[in-house]
Amino acid sequence: MKAVVFYRPGDIRFEEVATPTPESGEILVRIGAALTCGTDLKTFRRGHPVMIKKTPALFGHEWAGTVAAVAEGVEHVHVGDRVVGANSAPCHRCFPCQIGRVNLCEDLVLLNGAYAEYIQVPARIVQENLLALPEHLSFAQAALVEPLACAHYGLERSGVTPGQTLCIFGAGPMGLLLTQLAKRQEARVILVGKGKFRLNKAADAGADEILDAAQGEKVLDEVRRLTPGGRGADVTIEATGRPEVWEQAVEVTRKAGTVVLFGGCEPGTTFRVDTRRMHYEELTLLGVFHHTPRHIREALARLDQGLVNDKLLLTHEMPLPALPEAFHLLGRGEAVKVILTP
Repeated sequence: MKAVVFYRPGDIRFEEVATPTPESGEILVRIGAALTCGTDLKTFRRGHPVMIKKTPALFGHEWAGTVAAVAEGVEHVHVGDRVVGANSAPCHRCFPCQIGRVNLCEDLVLLNGAYAEYIQVPARIVQENLLALPEHLSFAQAALVEPLACAHYGLERSGVTPGQTLCIFGAGPMGLLLTQLAKRQEARVILVGKGKFRLNKAADAGADEILDAAQGEKVLDEVRRLTPGGRGADVTIEATGRPEVWEQAVEVTRKAGTVVLFGGCEPGTTFRVDTRRMHYEELTLLGVFHHTPRHIREALARLDQGLVNDKLLLTHEMPLPALPEAFHLLGRGEAVKVILTP
């Protein structure tokens, strides 16, 4: 089969590789559409210590397609079924799973390899996180399940309530998904981001106020000015994955407010917090990671019901060999998500 293979940061190649053969409990899916993701862009630029532990490797993790082969032990899935799968599945046995934090599973099975003609789906994902597609959803729409599940989980953990002011840093795919979900919950959204293309998308997503992060530190004063009494946002979600923006997110949050640290930063980086504010203003800093099987199912239900404007996110479509060009578009902020078709 044809696939994009990751060799090292900045070095990806479209080449012929062996088509996988599913083993007991597994299935083989012919990719109908794969989507670009910020995590994959980071991987392209600097590698990834979890998703890619050795090279060369297949990569890409947002996909949907048609079942092409089924191994022994699989009875609920059949050749020809249209399916979408999450990129992971928990074990339900380890300590985090036992306390209900399955997204932090110590034996999380991860799936990479969507930038290819076929993907081999591990048995645990087949059993836990493989879903049948509603007939009216396209493969590209369905492939939004994974990022939407992450956004849904992040907003749920934030505790934002109707009428509260939510500040979101980042106008990329996650920022736009978070904005749409927050407006469904009747929150007032201030979005801080960069680039005319994506800021226009933020307006279409329903953000009440849109600020250009290119203003630098001035944008923080503007966020406060736009909040009731100038106190700051009730809840702030950082969705860029940059330590300096984590610090800005803390700065614009009011007393007794919540800061959701949603964007994943480069390993080894740190950020500073004003200890006086943390103590005397009772700030809550909340790390949020990944998704759960429940959120995967709820994300598909939202897409099925038309509760998410996928057209805001699926801005370009390219053949699989054009992945480097897609990454360049993303890096320049000229695309949100690119649909890649084998």
